[in-house]
Amino acid sequence: MKKLINVAFKWYYHQRMSHIRAYMDHPLKVQKTVLSNLINVARHTEWGKKYDFNSIKNAGAFASRIPVQDYESLKPYIGRMMHGEKDVLWAGQVKWFSKSSGTTSDKSKFIPVSPENLKHCHLRGGWDSMTLLYNRYRHLNIFGHKNLVMGGALAQFSEYPKTLTGDVSAIMLHKLPLIARPFYSPDLETALDPDMERKLDNIAAISSQENIAMIAGVPTWVVVLFRKILDRTGKKNILEVWPNLQVYMHGGVSFQPYRDQFRALIPDPDFIYQEIYNASEGFFATQDTAAEDGMLLLLNNGIYYEFIPAGEWQNPHPKAIPLEEVEAGKNYALVISTNSGLWRYVPGDTVIFTSTAPYRIRITGRTKQFVNAFGEEVMIENTDAALAETCKQTGALASEYTVAPIYFTGTGKGGHQWVIEFLKEPENLSYFKHLLDQNLQKINSDYEAKRFNNMALECLNVIKVPPGSFTGWMRSKGKYGGQNKVPRLSNHRQYIDELLLFLERENV
Repeated sequence: MKKLINVAFKWYYHQRMSHIRAYMDHPLKVQKTVLSNLINVARHTEWGKKYDFNSIKNAGAFASRIPVQDYESLKPYIGRMMHGEKDVLWAGQVKWFSKSSGTTSDKSKFIPVSPENLKHCHLRGGWDSMTLLYNRYRHLNIFGHKNLVMGGALAQFSEYPKTLTGDVSAIMLHKLPLIARPFYSPDLETALDPDMERKLDNIAAISSQENIAMIAGVPTWVVVLFRKILDRTGKKNILEVWPNLQVYMHGGVSFQPYRDQFRALIPDPDFIYQEIYNASEGFFATQDTAAEDGMLLLLNNGIYYEFIPAGEWQNPHPKAIPLEEVEAGKNYALVISTNSGLWRYVPGDTVIFTSTAPYRIRITGRTKQFVNAFGEEVMIENTDAALAETCKQTGALASEYTVAPIYFTGTGKGGHQWVIEFLKEPENLSYFKHLLDQNLQKINSDYEAKRFNNMALECLNVIKVPPGSFTGWMRSKGKYGGQNKVPRLSNHRQYIDELLLFLERENV
């Protein structure tokens, strides 16, 4: 029976490929239609009347009339929507809001998730991702077994209980069709448990007894789950627990710092890793080739895309360009207009196009997560790559890290400070530090120039902390689990000083 079900899914995915090929072959035409549909649906909303959507006939008029938005500019509208108001940013009433953090900031963002956004963006993105996966690997038997999804939690909005808030993964699980639930582990109650530590323990207990073929989730928490399962079962690696495990679908943070950990936990050179780009605001892209040369931009899921060139990121009124003007190899900040009422909104992610036929992107970082205190313009992509190469050269294994500038003091020079949590420490930390600095110079020419002869910057400084340090810090801030992520880079010392102070108080 299970074999027949998997065959049925294969047939369905085969049919869906024509839908994907349509926007791969005609991207600009499809995006034009998406924008037209968005404007038409929202023309009678408060926002649509404010900007006279009835008179907008093309993308140029749309871009010239509506300024680029950030969360603060849309927050008053979203707040009213959370209190039950209809037809504000999007047609009708929106009852679900994805709670997004992304950093250790005390403030949370609440992103509207309309029924159209859930069905035609997040869930459709999942279908597209699975279609491309089965198109690449015809031998897959994922639906002959069970799938494990690491979800978040849902809660009622205290000021208007009809509104539900939570991680977008939790909203998707909550609305998972009944017909699909038998293919997933654990049960819905466990998957949506708001207590992350209890949830991980229960998932380890339940799912270690299941036959899992695919797992999806943020690498940080999947690693924690895997280690709990191995402790519980006494097995050496995850394939001894789940011999039919074939695919890990990952996103949310860069996978590069976790790659060696997963190779040790899943010692199969042919194991399949599928990268996806599913944020609170929408399902944007998914890997469509075996080579890791970027993710296919999903152009027919209710999102109209624009892009801000790197030189405009700090401009209070940045100019965004349409898809047809982007160039491969250049960094852009993402701008989206969505079928949940986010209009010309900047989610904060930066991407580089690896291809424009079809359009493929790679995430390079965040507009607010970089180090450029001395003109070095270091991005997360740079530090991830430098750390991964240094660990490879020294045999070390890093699980978490954060980087901040060391500012000029008196006649001293500036530099970068790294706090790194190792699962396997390097034998010689001084040599590790030297190699890390050299690798970062090889990757980033601006950093290399500032490091030349120690003229502007000293060699980077590394502080190693014991396992569990970052988890303890995040838990102390109420940011444990779900969509919360350690800030990799910051152009200030707030996060790193908070972390070091926490470790000092805890006598770590």
